[in-house]
Amino acid sequence: MISYPLPSDWPADEKAARAVQDALRDRVVLDEPGPPPGTGHVTGVDVAYDDERDVVAAAVVVLDAATLDVVEEATAVGTVAFPYVPGLLAFREIPAVLTALSGLTADPGLVVCDGYGIAHPRRFGLASHLGVLTGLATMGVAKNPFTFSYEAPAAPRGSASPLLDGAEEVGRALRTREGVKPVFVSAGHRVTLANACAHALRLTPRYRLPESTRRADALCRAALRESAG
Repeated sequence: MISYPLPSDWPADEKAARAVQDALRDRVVLDEPGPPPGTGHVTGVDVAYDDERDVVAAAVVVLDAATLDVVEEATAVGTVAFPYVPGLLAFREIPAVLTALSGLTADPGLVVCDGYGIAHPRRFGLASHLGVLTGLATMGVAKNPFTFSYEAPAAPRGSASPLLDGAEEVGRALRTREGVKPVFVSAGHRVTLANACAHALRLTPRYRLPESTRRADALCRAALRESAG
């Protein structure tokens, strides 16, 4: 079991959080290819909120990358300790996610977040932040393009188009099901964008969203319901 502790100077306000992003952003590694698709483990990460109770539940689900069978799973429930600020959601989610990751005995392998890596206004979304803090290879697969623009990819599964901030490619719109709206893939840390897209396709044999996300979503919602009694 590997522990992933929360930094002792975790910020509690917007100004301090932006300073942390500025300090850590240069530590993102984007020139490592990452693990080959279909090898080792892939771990899905997702969170759910109960706003009335100010509670957040995080779930991590380790899958065999070749078969997509569940190897191990863990959850953590805690109090939301950071306000809702667009672009700073990682500060609401990472404390519970690190606790959940620390409950695993299996190697997480590549971590797939329901969210963004460098496809973020400050190039430091949840997947990138989590990767820098843990040293794990990470990527993001989001349901919407955030504030970025893209041309619709062609209809066949596997088609992709750049997700753009001006002229800069920050991710890709990827068609995981033929004729179904795309998902938005971005590199997080220690994986290339091309490899992240290949992983996303391996994780979507039947549905638009990766199996890692689907399973983690169901698990964190169950943990949230259980915490409510």
